[in-house]
Amino acid sequence: QVQLVESGGGLVQAGGSLRLSCAASGRTFSSYAMGWFRQAPGKEREFVVAISRSGGRTYYADSVKGRFAISRDNAKNTVYLQMNSLKPEDTAVYYCAADLYGRMSSSPRSYEYWGQGTQVTVSS
Repeated sequence: QVQLVESGGGLVQAGGSLRLSCAASGRTFSSYAMGWFRQAPGKEREFVVAISRSGGRTYYADSVKGRFAISRDNAKNTVYLQMNSLKPEDTAVYYCAADLYGRMSSSPRSYEYWGQGTQVTVSS
């Protein structure tokens, strides 16, 4: 079992920044890849970014490339999402997810464990 808890969401103006954190527990953190997804009202859950077990490889959705940065600290069992140059269309609930097989997929079905989500609202 893996437990994931996101934090760091909030309300920010367009052009601003936020840093999300996802704290993991239950299994050896470095044994699974991690991903961030988001879901806006009335829309499907959307892939944002994934990071490999070691943190050496990342995979970004085109919509956030150059603005968002994922990182992980395996000693602290935490993955981070630094979000810069935020836009109103980034408004969503953001979820972190764990992929025990290290696939770094953009499909939500490849992730076995999910956090409860944290709301990010970007005002224009």
